[in-house]
Amino acid sequence: MAARLIDGKAIAAEIRREVRLDVAAMDAQTGVVPCLAAILIGNDPASATYVQNKARACKEVGITSVRIDLPADLPEALLLQEIARLNSDPAVHAILVQLPLPPHISEKRVLETILPEKDVDGFHPANLGGLLVGKPLFVASTPLGILELLNRSNVGIEGKHAVIVGWSVVVGKPTAFLLLQHHATVTICHIKTRDLAAHTRQADILVVAAGKPGLVTGSMVKEGAVVIDVGVNRLIDGRVVGDVDFPRVAEKASLITPVPGGVGPMTVAMLLRNTVDACRRIRDAGCSQGAAGDYIG
Repeated sequence: MAARLIDGKAIAAEIRREVRLDVAAMDAQTGVVPCLAAILIGNDPASATYVQNKARACKEVGITSVRIDLPADLPEALLLQEIARLNSDPAVHAILVQLPLPPHISEKRVLETILPEKDVDGFHPANLGGLLVGKPLFVASTPLGILELLNRSNVGIEGKHAVIVGWSVVVGKPTAFLLLQHHATVTICHIKTRDLAAHTRQADILVVAAGKPGLVTGSMVKEGAVVIDVGVNRLIDGRVVGDVDFPRVAEKASLITPVPGGVGPMTVAMLLRNTVDACRRIRDAGCSQGAAGDYIG
């Protein structure tokens, strides 16, 4: 069996077109344009590139983006003050702080300070906890993108056995809960899992997000499985590869995402959708700082 590619670039482009229409309609009907504020601390080149790409995507769909550059040695208290200012700004509907942060700043405190209703990254404890009971305001963009790839590729989830390799709060755990909500039977594997192949060979849907190139080989995948490769690994020769041995796994899978061009483009597309949803929710609820202040950490 030769796997059919799940074209993340094409699906992400379709979502961006939908978002662009939503933004235009919102502007025409209400005069309100969604606004995303992105905070970048320090001058890490990779982080700067990520923020630049998000700003470019916002411009493409008509979302206003504000970039706030802060020095790497900024005291944590001043960063929290900046987030509080954005929380209280009615013109800002969505806030993200680009990770990772400098060592002297607590990621936990920073993420807890962003209002859940502006937390389009889905990392606030209220949103993570809401996912557990099926009622988050926002879910992280990468897990949402994975779900969208499956849905738009007509992959039935209900009753399937989904195996997740990787248990991070950013990808593994939220993906597992999303699939559970769609009535999959879910197994989560991690660095301590014994005989990983025994688990992955049972997967109808296999999501690999371990950050280790070539971790999953062809012999670890059952015939006809749907494989979602979240890994992005740059090799010493400059090539970018995923966490699965693509040529071998593609011989066994029915559907597979490439790297690059699979999950990656979906992450930004779903961030745009979350930003529009944040704007709509805040507008419809008449959200104010006073109404939401109890969430501030």
